[in-house]
Amino acid sequence: MIPSVLRRFAAALLAAAALCQTSPAWSDEPLKPCRVAGVRNEVRCGVVSRPLNPAEPDGKKIDVHYMVVPAMARRKLPDPVFLLAGGPGQSAIGASAQVMPLFTRLNNRRDIVFVDQRGTGDSAPLECVDVRHRPMAEQSDPERQLAELLQCRDKLRKLPHGDLRFYTTTVAMQDLDAVRRQLGVAQVNLVGASYGTRAAIEYMRQFPKQVRRTVIDGVAPPDMVLPASFSTDNQAAFDAVVAGCESEPLCAKAHPTLRADWIALLASLPKPVTVPHPLTGRPDSFTLTRDMVLGAVRGPLYLPALASGLPHAISEAAQGRYEALVGLNSLFAARPGMSLATGMHFSVVCAEDYPRMATVKDAPGRDFERTFSRLYERVCAEWPRGEVPAAFYTMTPAASPTLLLSGSIDPATPPRHAERAAKALGANARHVVVPNIGHGVLSVPCMHDVLFRFIDAEDDAQALKVDAGCAKNMPRPPAYRPLELSTGSAR
Repeated sequence: MIPSVLRRFAAALLAAAALCQTSPAWSDEPLKPCRVAGVRNEVRCGVVSRPLNPAEPDGKKIDVHYMVVPAMARRKLPDPVFLLAGGPGQSAIGASAQVMPLFTRLNNRRDIVFVDQRGTGDSAPLECVDVRHRPMAEQSDPERQLAELLQCRDKLRKLPHGDLRFYTTTVAMQDLDAVRRQLGVAQVNLVGASYGTRAAIEYMRQFPKQVRRTVIDGVAPPDMVLPASFSTDNQAAFDAVVAGCESEPLCAKAHPTLRADWIALLASLPKPVTVPHPLTGRPDSFTLTRDMVLGAVRGPLYLPALASGLPHAISEAAQGRYEALVGLNSLFAARPGMSLATGMHFSVVCAEDYPRMATVKDAPGRDFERTFSRLYERVCAEWPRGEVPAAFYTMTPAASPTLLLSGSIDPATPPRHAERAAKALGANARHVVVPNIGHGVLSVPCMHDVLFRFIDAEDDAQALKVDAGCAKNMPRPPAYRPLELSTGSAR
């Protein structure tokens, strides 16, 4: 009889041999050591050459760049985690420093892969001028915005990779699979946020056998018409802020006429104002418009901690003091990793969403109306549009476990969209709604553990049963109350 130790050793060898036959080993050959800003340790970077036009494999090429954060353990698992960034237009590599804390436990035994989607980062970027440092009057002029975007379009079209028809999500997910093949892995785990959830669903549609597990946070399914739905969903989130203040005794006492103040503020516009520029601090005189105020409110709604300052900011603005409202929005816009490749953003939205805007059944929000869709309509009418297969909009049952996450007060991708997606994805889909959270459920610390346990579960049944109740009692941040400097007490 073979000694038990030898039997276990032999069994381990046989298991390893079987694994090698079914899952190709991760090859480091295409990767080179590199450094990425904000990421502490040395990582690995790679490039895959892709045809700009998939129908012309021997035609013009672009380089799709990606980064791998190697697993800490020597005996790593064969299925890496791929991050799909938001936007559309966000660089996955650019966001890696902010995102890596989500993957701390997963990174012990799994490589984490960040792929800059074509049109973003260093992957054939389609970037326009960043206007955030310009005077507010220039930023808020819709005619100037339109003219500059069309000028950017013309500039981008002169680039070697400037055929704007070939930046759709469908084509980009074929790039993602090319990265998987170059790395020599059989299956990947997908983690997508915001627009990245749409990308993940499209990858699942095209390459179902290559997906082991999927987590999508803030679900924007392919049948969601992005600019048009903003109005409906922004209105619901804003109304929840006002209702929350009315039900909170201290907030209701501090802002007893909040609804009336909001109505009066909108009715007073447009009007000339002077406000310190949020980035330079210099006095900035401009005409404050309804669209500007709605845009300034919309940003903080994404983060409940910022939204808690809206009652104070609205009350101040109704009294002619606009610093708080402008400042809240600038805090949101200035967060790391928030910049977008504008040309890629419009190339995606104009191809996938604009043609369907006329068919949207959602009623526009009472206050937000069609504020954010008007610019898209004007730009997209003159932007080159790629072809989108009809199957792109049809979600089919998921072949592997899929966890959908929604914040109950998300102003951009509220639970109603994930509910629709979960129903279409079928028995392998599970939808979790976290109360009092805005855009980004994985930002809740305890949800990092849920992410880990879902992906790390040994079998599919265990994954779908993972307990995600750790955040079920999340409180909503109380309304902001300014301090009285003379007494040090809150009003």
